[in-house]
Amino acid sequence: MENTNISFSENMKARLKIFVLELIILCQNLPKSQELNIIKNQLLRSGSSVYANYRAACRARSKAEFFSKLSIVVEEADETEMWLDLLIESKLSNSTETKRLHQESLEILKIMASARKNSKS
Repeated sequence: MENTNISFSENMKARLKIFVLELIILCQNLPKSQELNIIKNQLLRSGSSVYANYRAACRARSKAEFFSKLSIVVEEADETEMWLDLLIESKLSNSTETKRLHQESLEILKIMASARKNSKS
């Protein structure tokens, strides 16, 4: 069971790292405007926070600390999904890549919410 948890957490860390790197590339390729600059900053902040806080959760010293860090991960994943949704709905960026990253953000959010729920039991 322990090896399964380690494997899951290592795979999730790698997935989140790739996700953040892809967000960076997306933001680099978006045009410059006042509106987009605000969204890009917020998107990168929340997206990178998902990765950073998940790494911190993996190093938690207690179940309570793990749950707390995972709760932050869920909040930041939800915010990241929101910014990607706004990019698409506003038509500021409704490219295939933005839609793919939006779908990935939804999957990450579901995984993290489920992990948090399961950590409570």
